[in-house]
Amino acid sequence: MLTALRSLLFTLVFYVGSLFIVLSALLASWFMLSSVLPIATVWSRYHRWCAHWLLGQRVRVDGELPIGPYLYIIKHESMFETIDILCLFKSPAVGAKRELFDIPIWGRVAQVYGLIPIERTAGASALRTLRAAAKDRIAQGRPICLFPEGTRVPHGEAPPLRAGFAGLYSLLGLPVVPIAIDSGRVSPRGKFLKRSGVITYKVGQIVPVGLDRREAERQVHAAINALNPPSALDQ
Repeated sequence: MLTALRSLLFTLVFYVGSLFIVLSALLASWFMLSSVLPIATVWSRYHRWCAHWLLGQRVRVDGELPIGPYLYIIKHESMFETIDILCLFKSPAVGAKRELFDIPIWGRVAQVYGLIPIERTAGASALRTLRAAAKDRIAQGRPICLFPEGTRVPHGEAPPLRAGFAGLYSLLGLPVVPIAIDSGRVSPRGKFLKRSGVITYKVGQIVPVGLDRREAERQVHAAINALNPPSALDQ
C-alpha cells in the first residue's frame, strides 16, 4: 500500500511540475536559447528530488566518472536514467529515438536543447547524420551519451548492442566510458509501481580507441551489464 501511495504521489508531483518546467523551456526556446540548457538541468534535479523524497530512491555512483572527450555508453533499464544523467554530466547531448522529436512542445524543446535524433531503420545515412550531430556537440564541449540497447531493457536481461554503437565508436575515434545501472530493480519498465531503494551507476573500465568491432562490443557489453545477475551475460 505504501509503495502504491508513493508511486501515485510521485506521478502527480513530478508530472505536474514537469509541465511547468517544459513550458518554461519552450518559452526560452523562442526568446532565450541559452537558458534552455540550465532549465533542462533544473528538470533533472527536480526529478531526482522527487525520486528521493517521494519514492525513497537514492543514487550511488560506484567508481570514478571521468570527464572529457569520451563517448559515454549507458545501460538502459528505466526512464530514470534518461532524465537523471543531466545530474551526472553538464549539458550532455543524449541520443534519442527520432519519433520523440514529434511530440508537441517536448519535441521543440528537445531539438533546441541539442538531443541527437537517432533513426533506427535508416542504415548508413542515419549513422552519418548521427556522426555529424555528435561532432557538432563535441565541438561545443558537451559530453555524448548513448543508450546502445535502443530501448529500455528489464533488469537482468542483456541483449546485444545495436549496430550503431560500433559505427559511431569507429567514426568518432573517442574512448568509451561504459556505465551500468540497475534502475530497473526499483523502477521497472512499463510499471506504475516504483519501489524505494538504491540505484547504482557502476563506471566501467575505459575502452580505448582502435579496437576491432567485436572486441569493443564485447568489452562494452560486459561493462554495462556488470550490475546484472551473472547469468544475464550468457543470454
